[in-house]
Amino acid sequence: MKRLAILGSTGSIGTQTLNVVRRNPDRYSVEVLCAGSNADLLIAQAREFVPNAVAIADDSQYLKVQEALDPLDIKVFAGTESVADLMEMSTIDMVVAAIVGFAGLEPTMRAIEYKHPIALANKETMVVAGALVTAAANQSGVPILPVDSEHSAIFQSMVGESGEWDADHECFVSAVDKILLTASGGPFRGMSRQDLEKVSLADALKHPNWSMGRKVTIDSATLMNKGLEVIEARWLFDVPASQIDVLVHPQSVVHSMVQYRDGSIKAQLGVPTMETPIQYALSFPERIESHLPRLDFTQYPNLTFEKPDRDTFRCLDIAYDAIDKGGNVPCAMNAANEVVVQRYINNELPFLAIPDEVERLMNQVPFIQSPSLEQLKQTHQQIVSMVL
Repeated sequence: MKRLAILGSTGSIGTQTLNVVRRNPDRYSVEVLCAGSNADLLIAQAREFVPNAVAIADDSQYLKVQEALDPLDIKVFAGTESVADLMEMSTIDMVVAAIVGFAGLEPTMRAIEYKHPIALANKETMVVAGALVTAAANQSGVPILPVDSEHSAIFQSMVGESGEWDADHECFVSAVDKILLTASGGPFRGMSRQDLEKVSLADALKHPNWSMGRKVTIDSATLMNKGLEVIEARWLFDVPASQIDVLVHPQSVVHSMVQYRDGSIKAQLGVPTMETPIQYALSFPERIESHLPRLDFTQYPNLTFEKPDRDTFRCLDIAYDAIDKGGNVPCAMNAANEVVVQRYINNELPFLAIPDEVERLMNQVPFIQSPSLEQLKQTHQQIVSMVL
């Protein structure tokens, strides 16, 4: 029985993780549930799964959650620090890191410190602090298993591909030539800048293939989500960004591919659902039975691929530039994107202003070549304070 701590349990990934737990009660139990501010759903989840502890980041919701769960003898905590503190529990077998944004970094780092395997759905953790996270995981011997559908596909395509032994340098040389990261193109694929001047927030939130939270859906519309995934892939798979290409694949059937030195390409295909990569991360190295629909190729007679429109959707190049510069620049970019997307959701600026505003904010932060965790926190806070 694998005991799970689910960070961000009331979000899209968290609720789908609990679907996997429901289908496999003999394999998984819930040890910890952590949510941001959705007290009602957290209470309902805790009543169903009866974890050892729950935490709600919004302090104002503490009494409501505590009173509702008191009859079940579930420990209740509140505040962002409590989420990280709960990662010290020795009864946790795996942490599902699904808190959206910068807020997911510290709990994930704490979980790694206490040697809990990570099922990573929070791409911002790797974007902000990829060097620190991978170094900490290597030092602790903690596996980081990707949950994003694209990174899960890459991971699955790499299993069993150890590379070649370099006798001169006494090390393995990667057999990977290139990562081919697929993107749906979002709701505005094919539109010109003139077209985008007329789109609404409701239009941006209508993703053609995936059901995701608001922030991730907007990132998909701007292609920033794919830029974040490029940076995440760079750290997860130790492949330079120059060897990671983005391909727009509107059908979202080929979730990503890996090309090897001999020209061979391996890909992972499936219907567009997050429950498959979630289940794979939880069960790895096993593949367990799933009730999810099987891919019927006759329903997808045409699988198409095209280059992204990087002139219209500039966020992708902003992300490539950020990882090329390194240091705290990806952190500044991530923070700027978080606050700008929230402003867009609040109807404070038009869609086309998003990349310009992200660049404006991120360029105001002093460059740090090798930032510490504390310096990354300061970088993030500098950006946030600019818009308060």
